[in-house]
Amino acid sequence: MKIQEGRVSIEEAVEIGTGGQEPLLADIFLPPKEEFNRPAILFVHGGGWIEGDRFQLRGYGILLARLGFVTMCNSYRLSNEAHWPAQIQDVKCAIRYLRANAQKLGIDQERIGVSGNSAGGHLSLMAAATSYDDSFEGDGGNNDVSSKVKATCAIYPPTTIRQLDLDPLENAYAMLMGSEASEEDYKKASPMNYVSQDFPPCMLVHGSTDSVVPLKESTGFYDKLKEKNIPASLHVYAEEEHAFDGESEKGRSVADLQALFFKKYL
Repeated sequence: MKIQEGRVSIEEAVEIGTGGQEPLLADIFLPPKEEFNRPAILFVHGGGWIEGDRFQLRGYGILLARLGFVTMCNSYRLSNEAHWPAQIQDVKCAIRYLRANAQKLGIDQERIGVSGNSAGGHLSLMAAATSYDDSFEGDGGNNDVSSKVKATCAIYPPTTIRQLDLDPLENAYAMLMGSEASEEDYKKASPMNYVSQDFPPCMLVHGSTDSVVPLKESTGFYDKLKEKNIPASLHVYAEEEHAFDGESEKGRSVADLQALFFKKYL
């Protein structure tokens, strides 16, 4: 894809809605070339649902904006502020903001995608899977607008949230779900349980030696997508650990994969 000449315009700390009565903020990156009906991508940060912020995936936001995508990096309530489903409600609020402000931002409201890494990858998959499930919408703003996305990318995402498992993420799961969560609640928070023929095109990226989120989280999800004949791709980076894309060269490689994927499906 061709990089546009000029500078990316950045709208910082935009209030896109509310989460638990507190403002939800996001940074929006606009391509150098002013056009209408552009595709848009929401980037959702990782951090085990307990840490991280909208600045984490700023590099992806800028890189993809230079290629002609309107991009947004959002904040959402962390698990020390609110338990599930607050996090997915805030992500859906961000998607609704993009759609509600499509004309102002020069977006084609039918060409919105979502991408995220780690916990943000989990949230991206959940957003893609639950467009028609009002129980995850929340009331953060623009509730008369759809949160549907046309395509999704997930980078080393947890796809099955486990209640009792000797797993590196066990404490993160428990903090996300809260002490009152039932086995059924955990199932409802797992993207693996939502794969259907309505799931949008999906790209998965994972390191083969990830010790935080095992590769099987992506391979199992990919297999399920293929069973349903969903357009899907899985890119495995050999001998790479969790968060390998934090290195600039590998991050650019993953950015290039996302650009090609979203160009095809948005």
